[in-house]
Amino acid sequence: MLLGDFHIHTTWSDGRHSLPEVVDLFGRSGHDVIAITDHVVNSDSFLGKAAHRLRLSVTKEKWDAYRSEIEREARRAWDTYRMLVLPGVELTRNGFTGGRSAHALALGLDDFVSADGRVEEMLTRARDAGAITVACHPNEQSDWFANTFYLWNRKDDVKGLVHLWELACRWDLFPQVGKAGFAFLGNSDFHRAPHLWAWKTLLDCEKRPEAVLSALRKGKGLGLTRLLAPAHAPAPHLEPEPCEGLPGFARASA
Repeated sequence: MLLGDFHIHTTWSDGRHSLPEVVDLFGRSGHDVIAITDHVVNSDSFLGKAAHRLRLSVTKEKWDAYRSEIEREARRAWDTYRMLVLPGVELTRNGFTGGRSAHALALGLDDFVSADGRVEEMLTRARDAGAITVACHPNEQSDWFANTFYLWNRKDDVKGLVHLWELACRWDLFPQVGKAGFAFLGNSDFHRAPHLWAWKTLLDCEKRPEAVLSALRKGKGLGLTRLLAPAHAPAPHLEPEPCEGLPGFARASA
């Protein structure tokens, strides 16, 4: 079984650690595969424009540099830790209520995909680009600002556009996803070091990028686990944390 985490942020958006630092943190802790998923925020709304002004989004102009660093770190991660590093983003549309907010991972993404327009259009572009789409933290979270209900409220309408749903994200579990029988992942939504010990995905496949992406696309052979933090590790914050920045912001409202 492979230990994976497919929802990870760096200083390319609102994470606290650089991409090389993230690779070392995950590599030293025994992960087999991770995906770098910095925010691509829409630019056609007030909140989206604010996030761009604060440089909390990967942009089309930065895309080549972003992908190049992921590729460079992927080679180092394999040589140093025998860990796979996959490219991705978190497509991010925020509203002033959770019901208008949608976050979706696009895993295995080679080309830039915009988060502008309707959520359904955003997901269609990601799937047309060959990415695996994942609905992020789809139900109520302990972090009030990260509530993103749009996809869950329209789960029957968007099921053809979403490959996987987060059944677990950081410290939270979403039993509604399990009851619905959706294919699922568990991820940390990593922004800083204590998040390393959050929920993870187990994969029953070979340690090759193509095999991992195939398993994710099929939604088969996947499980959940949590890592045991060593005694010297920073303690996880189980209470609501301060807002990391606009990419994760949404007032709670179902």
